[in-house]
Amino acid sequence: MAVENLQLTRTTVSRNEEVACGIRRLTFERREDFIPGQTLALTTDQAIPARYYSIASGCDESSIEILYDVVAGGTLTPRLARLQPGDAVFASEAFGRFSDDEGVSVWVAAGTGVAPFVSMARSGMSAGKTLIHGSRTLAGLYLRNYFSSALGGRYIPCCSSEAAEGVFFGRTSAWLVRECLLTADRYLLCGSSRMVVDVRDVLIAQGVPFDRIVAEIYF
Repeated sequence: MAVENLQLTRTTVSRNEEVACGIRRLTFERREDFIPGQTLALTTDQAIPARYYSIASGCDESSIEILYDVVAGGTLTPRLARLQPGDAVFASEAFGRFSDDEGVSVWVAAGTGVAPFVSMARSGMSAGKTLIHGSRTLAGLYLRNYFSSALGGRYIPCCSSEAAEGVFFGRTSAWLVRECLLTADRYLLCGSSRMVVDVRDVLIAQGVPFDRIVAEIYF
């Protein structure tokens, strides 16, 4: 679905906060229902091209949350970062088919690609799920406490540039190569194209059928 074909509706910002260096969480008024894992298009002004963002809030919550990286020199994210409570944003209705079901699943995310899994966990879908979450920095694992509580030992944080106790030093794909992979009904991947391709190659090499792998790529 192309951004230009989506209808954008004005809504109101309630919070806009930095959760880690260069990473922010934007909260605004919710207008429609959504399925955990879905995406919306968002912009600060209808003259500025909208971008896609996965929803990070639970499906029973009254507000919508998104996570975004502030890209220096970018067209949209520096504008998003300047928004204050009461300011307007323009958002589409939720769309997309990146979703999970009951049963055993392995979730693999890099950076803010963790957003759809935040939504799933906050919507009560954490039973039988394992999350492997990669970040370049430890600060990028700002949801570590939440997922450690929600998933227990089924949360595996990975950091590729800094070492810390309880955090695998390396990329998510490296963890999958080293560890014995869980047998799962589905493998959901969300992050950069490089991460998705690397992890998908590892899974296929370990015998996971291609049709059990579902990917959402962040550009």
